[in-house]
Amino acid sequence: MAFDGVVTRAVARELHKLVGGRISKIHQPHHSDIVMQVRTQGETVKLLLSANPTYPRLHITTEEFSNPLEAPMFCMLLRKHCEGGMIESISQVGMERIIHIDVRTRDELGDTAVRRIIMEIMGKHSNIILIDPGTGMILDSAMHVTLAISQYRQVTPGRSYISPPSQDKHDPLAATQQQFISTIDWNSGRLDKQIVDAYTGISPLLAKEIVFRAGLANRETLWSAFSSVMDDFSQHAYVPNMVETKDKAYFHVVELTHLQAESSTPFPTTQALLQAYYEGKALRDTVKQRAHDLIRFVTGERNKNEKKIEKLELTLQYAQEADLFRLYGELMTANMHQMKRGDRELVTVNWYDEAGGSVTIPLDPLKTPSENLQSYYKRYNKAKNSLQVVGEQIEQAKMEIMYLDGLLVQLAHATLKEAEEIREELVEQGYVRDRKKRGPRKKKETKPELEIYYSTDGTEILVGKNNKQNEYLTNKLAAAYDTWLHTKDIPGSHVVIRAREFSDGTLLEAATLAAYFSRAKQGSQIPVDYTLIKHVKKPSGAKPGYVIYEQQRTLYVTPEENVIRQLKLNRPSTHSETT
Repeated sequence: MAFDGVVTRAVARELHKLVGGRISKIHQPHHSDIVMQVRTQGETVKLLLSANPTYPRLHITTEEFSNPLEAPMFCMLLRKHCEGGMIESISQVGMERIIHIDVRTRDELGDTAVRRIIMEIMGKHSNIILIDPGTGMILDSAMHVTLAISQYRQVTPGRSYISPPSQDKHDPLAATQQQFISTIDWNSGRLDKQIVDAYTGISPLLAKEIVFRAGLANRETLWSAFSSVMDDFSQHAYVPNMVETKDKAYFHVVELTHLQAESSTPFPTTQALLQAYYEGKALRDTVKQRAHDLIRFVTGERNKNEKKIEKLELTLQYAQEADLFRLYGELMTANMHQMKRGDRELVTVNWYDEAGGSVTIPLDPLKTPSENLQSYYKRYNKAKNSLQVVGEQIEQAKMEIMYLDGLLVQLAHATLKEAEEIREELVEQGYVRDRKKRGPRKKKETKPELEIYYSTDGTEILVGKNNKQNEYLTNKLAAAYDTWLHTKDIPGSHVVIRAREFSDGTLLEAATLAAYFSRAKQGSQIPVDYTLIKHVKKPSGAKPGYVIYEQQRTLYVTPEENVIRQLKLNRPSTHSETT
């Protein structure tokens, strides 16, 4: 993982500003996450400690978190021992991904005591542990590790804290040229892997960067590249940056010149870098885990409708033979005198063919001429009626797919609360049963919480993240002369610019939001329609979130993550005219 010992060193360095700060509040929004509010140097900051198995991390954040109504036991214990306490020190253990936060507080008797919060960033084995450093005893932890899980190291209340097993690697900041050269076996290949195996705190990503900088590597050039990078780290000269390639995003506190970057974004601090990289990622995973059955259900319903369309189209092909059956009926009526029971076909002139060609009509030999005639007219009437019915069913199935596609897009961007709103919508639409329902109950009418963004010039832009929000935004909140945006023929969010007058830049930024919160998020040159709210209508009986509109114009945008992030951080301008 990119969050290696070097990044941990940079984080610990920046967190030194919290030393002397007082912990005012502690929350546990998720079983793997702790958020501490720290008052320091005239400001209050939020410190996130996350033992998320996929995205473990530690950094200052500005993210908003939803906390449970009842605090978990570990959170209650942290509050008891650390809330109101002063941060005495923040330190990294060697070059490991382990940080100790010592908090000076008072115990039940009013005596001064020190408690240590240990953040272990170790992938799926990550943990947040509270210990008494005087005795080394574990008070509690976010993740309990029992004997059944690990025979070497148990992490449960009452046990002595044991550090994670040492990997017997060298300290890269203390390496000498002779030692470095002796650790490299030039006949074994994979120089980057050898560096990772030999030195603590160096990730494969950083090792590849070092080897790349060495060029046509030999002992001297490799050592030169290695020592140059380590000298910067020794002096705390970090370059926090995020690089986006065709496949994925990477981050580190050194320039990643070896990657084929499509874009590279520098950050003023490691904290800002980590928030930008991780923001929403852990939440996305949590939503997917919590709403996995919901995503699977919506996907299944979508697939059912696709198969239904395939079958209906086959029926439609048969129904399109209606004109042929009518022709057979008319020609048979005119030639009844030539037909008798037992005939297998009727060959006659096709009067509707200008070339005067003939047509062969298949007959059932067991039926009389009249019965054969009635059979074709019945098939004609059935096919004719099917054309309209099947056409309507195909159109309905396509509308269902469009609706379900919209839900999948919404689930891809949803918070836990928004995912629950989507579940409630499916209950209301009759797709799923409400298992929580125990009897008649009065539904609470609450206003949906909309995503608020501000354009570069401070104009307010609102985004609906699900159908409940979309309907409230478009049909109730927005004024007639606000501007409404939506991706053209692509499932996505409703976006509204809350101003009568605004700049071309604001229009482009709002269109970028509409493209980003759509199924075409990863695309380029995405068409986005825009028109005034007064030209947007919801048809009677339409699915939630579905509207029709007119007098629209279309522009094309390519969504960029950093633009969306900036729009969220922007603050309103005092000069912008809003309605």
